[in-house]
Amino acid sequence: MLVIAGPASTELGNRVASLLGVDVVDVFHKVFPDGETYVRIEGNVDGETVAIVQTLAPPQDTNLLQLLLLADAAKDLGARRVIAVVPYLAYARQDKRFLPGEAISINTVIKLIEAAGVDRLITVNIHELDILERFKIQAENLSAMKLLAQHFLEKGLKGAFALAPDQGALIHAKEADEVLGGGHGWIHKERDRITGEIRVSVEESFDVSGRDVLIIDDIISTGGTVAAAARIAREQGARRVYAACAHPLLVGNARQRISEAGCLEIVGTDCIPCPEAVVSVAPIIAEALKNEL
Repeated sequence: MLVIAGPASTELGNRVASLLGVDVVDVFHKVFPDGETYVRIEGNVDGETVAIVQTLAPPQDTNLLQLLLLADAAKDLGARRVIAVVPYLAYARQDKRFLPGEAISINTVIKLIEAAGVDRLITVNIHELDILERFKIQAENLSAMKLLAQHFLEKGLKGAFALAPDQGALIHAKEADEVLGGGHGWIHKERDRITGEIRVSVEESFDVSGRDVLIIDDIISTGGTVAAAARIAREQGARRVYAACAHPLLVGNARQRISEAGCLEIVGTDCIPCPEAVVSVAPIIAEALKNEL
């Protein structure tokens, strides 16, 4: 097996290859003067199984096109099998038609990935697990939640309370609780589909007075949900509040909003390269790829 380190995930691709003990195939990429994307696989992939590591973090459209070009080129160059390792699968939150006339964007992305010749897809903490059932190819989800919780355990947060900022994130809080051992709970959230305004309330009674709290979710985007959860935790007497996620998008003033709500630190993974990406998902990706060796 060979690892193709995509332009959006070069460091992660190299980490995965190192853990597997396989060679890395580099990618040359550029943008033509007219704005079109160019990629070139700089190695022989004929007859090989290749794992293309390429996140779809911002700029999502550019990174998606690079992934499609690399997959199609690899197959055209004779690769026996193409695995797309997509740590962050963009458009997964547009998985249904919320308003009349909307495109169901993730369905289109799935069709493009399959048409490009991908044989297997691996992603991390996809927003909705049932999306995987829409693929005709093998598709699987990995979870970074225990890696994140382990990071905080090593920082001295044993016994911290794992707080899900909404019911959908409760599964993540449960995983973190398995590592931290301090219990878990969740907050009720409602989002206005038109304005994006978030309303939160405590859905389940929990006591965090004098305790450390880890707010954990799959994605932190604008930071509104996490900030609201942090304020509630602080109002209930939490000693220290931290935030963790697999996908630290952190758009706009998200960092400021979360900090001002009383959160001491935001920790993410290298699913999305950024200053907060201090936890690597390379170990779980390498483990998932071992059966391809």
